[in-house]
Amino acid sequence: MLAIVKSMSLQGLDGFLVDVQVDVSAGMPNWEVVGLPDATVKESKERVRTAIKNSGYEFQSRRVVINLAPADTRKEGSFFDLPIAIGILLDFQDVRWQNLEDTVFIGELSLNGRLNKINGILPMCIEAKKLGIKRIILPEENAKEAAIVKGLQVIGATSLKEVVDYLNDEENIEPTKTDIQKIFKERHKYNLDFSDVKGQENVKRALEIAAARRS
Repeated sequence: MLAIVKSMSLQGLDGFLVDVQVDVSAGMPNWEVVGLPDATVKESKERVRTAIKNSGYEFQSRRVVINLAPADTRKEGSFFDLPIAIGILLDFQDVRWQNLEDTVFIGELSLNGRLNKINGILPMCIEAKKLGIKRIILPEENAKEAAIVKGLQVIGATSLKEVVDYLNDEENIEPTKTDIQKIFKERHKYNLDFSDVKGQENVKRALEIAAARRS
């Protein structure tokens, strides 16, 4: 059975869409990841397997093949853990089959099933919005940053089990909202300037020139 779950990755500072294709079939137990994964992605095997088990789901002895498409672009990072786990649980029928075409999953899993904060979430969310993605499910600690991107329904979860329960309509998670104006107002309260930055003379000079041109 084949499950396709959407995720995002980074190429430099730009995000790009990745289809996480998970095929679980009978045969000798095996786990293979293809699609130019780096070492961090390949290590997802033990994180995902153990997280699924410790979240209360049975990890059946099956042959698991995971393809990260497009296959000609290198994939880096641990944020494919969550989409891989969801793809497997779809195949195991622990997650109810549904239309996830406009949903992106991003997140690193701990061995106990908890979702860990990841880096680079904002450019991934910006690109997801451009590509017409409507909903993004990610670690709760990244939710406020992701919600800066207007037009995305941001679902922040603390664990794999919470995501599964949400997808199965067994738990309600309110979308996260971020008040950008409030953030800027709070930042303006700080009485900080370049005297608080040690070194970085070239960077400070570049910022001064940029500010002078805008004024």
